[in-house]
Amino acid sequence: MRITIIGSGNVATHLAAAFKNARHPILQIYSRDLQNASALAYNVRAEAIDNLDWINPNTDLFVIAVKDDAIEQIASTLAEHQKLMVHTSGATGLDILLNHTKKAGVFYPLQTFSKTREVNFKTVPLCIEGADEHITTQLEELAHTITQNVYRISSGKRKTLHLAAVFACNFPNYLYHLAQQLLKQQQLDFNLLRPLILETAQKVQDHLPSDVQTGPAIRNDGKTMDAHLLLLQENPGLQQLYKLLSQGIIKMDNAG
Repeated sequence: MRITIIGSGNVATHLAAAFKNARHPILQIYSRDLQNASALAYNVRAEAIDNLDWINPNTDLFVIAVKDDAIEQIASTLAEHQKLMVHTSGATGLDILLNHTKKAGVFYPLQTFSKTREVNFKTVPLCIEGADEHITTQLEELAHTITQNVYRISSGKRKTLHLAAVFACNFPNYLYHLAQQLLKQQQLDFNLLRPLILETAQKVQDHLPSDVQTGPAIRNDGKTMDAHLLLLQENPGLQQLYKLLSQGIIKMDNAG
């Protein structure tokens, strides 16, 4: 399948590499920034463009890997080519493409990507949806060429999955940042926490999170929690966050 990738960010970069490794020809990489398009295009032996008027009409598939608020405008421009197009967003429904074409689908990789960090794409869950059964099957077959984990997931369920991913990935990473700031105040190294973070992540590979929860809140250790809140007395925002999270853990334990 001849592929054109719209975008040059983190998702576009990793998808392009996965397609290349699976020997799918990538015709073009589009980005508003030609330098970014060129960097990615060089790595996957494609043509770099920064103008949608220069789209190669011989493509079979447009993969729109851009910010959510740019998807519809790009879809409306590409619709004239009457080729299959997919977006890669977890939070955006299929309908945003269906407003412009019947040849539409979703190709959502559930992973956190950075350009500078390699990911084994074969293990990445790929969530697909198509406007009809033929398109869904097409996307399913394509997905199986780049990953072992392919799931048919509707727009409604995918939005919930994306929300869950924010809780599981983005929020914990922010909490890591807060922890790093607390350590920095006492000239302590964040490396001290890395083994703890890794072990916590490893546990939920084999168990449900509620089964491996630890800490003062799950023990209902009021003395320790009060001591922590005292350390945060000059930061009411963090105090409130600490209380909220601790209360949530206590409620989770009581519900169990």
